[in-house]
Amino acid sequence: MNTARQPETPLVAAAVTAPARRRRRGPALVVTVAIVFAAAVAATVVFATWTPAGTTIDLGGHRVALDPGDLPDAHDRARQDAADSGQGRFEIPSVGLNVPLGALNEVDGVITPPGFTSVYLVRNRGVDTAHAATGTVFVVTHSLRGGGKAPGNYLIDVRHGTAAVADGATVIVDGVHYTVDDSGAVDKPRLADDAAVWANTPDRLVIITCLQVPAGTASVDNLVITATRRP
Repeated sequence: MNTARQPETPLVAAAVTAPARRRRRGPALVVTVAIVFAAAVAATVVFATWTPAGTTIDLGGHRVALDPGDLPDAHDRARQDAADSGQGRFEIPSVGLNVPLGALNEVDGVITPPGFTSVYLVRNRGVDTAHAATGTVFVVTHSLRGGGKAPGNYLIDVRHGTAAVADGATVIVDGVHYTVDDSGAVDKPRLADDAAVWANTPDRLVIITCLQVPAGTASVDNLVITATRRP
């Protein structure tokens, strides 16, 4: 199999106090494969992955090699209780995305999706899909550079540095239908302070991934897509 290499996980300092810089459909933005951002509670949130061999498979069946230090320890893996599926499907028909919906826990400000073929519901942020009318459903996923294909790659337009998912597009999360109403890039260290992202608002969906850079270098921004539940 071909190899799609996961780049280094950027180091993120404690959350800064400057306001988040959100840009909607703006100029080219840079992003990495590993998804890294700071949580609303000012802790560092790192998206990585783990397997016994330090590799995993992307949506194209390609092997994704991990850099040293990307693997969480066994204690954190147990507390995260991550699963690649079991929550239904995550679908965006307009971009051809239809993948399993898994789930995980944020542990001590760290979010670590276990693979590159699923989207993950964050159990202890916002609400689950059964309670979508009462709060925000937060989902996270990887995107890959170096020729790899993860769910997040369907969401991003690398060439233009914007979302590939247009406003008005339909997103289906475990059978719950949403309509996309906004998208924009947020500096990874500043995402923690973006109150608009982390608000627990009824009927709302937040999708977070990395926005890759055309040069294939490490990202500095995350792409945030928001949507509203249909009645």
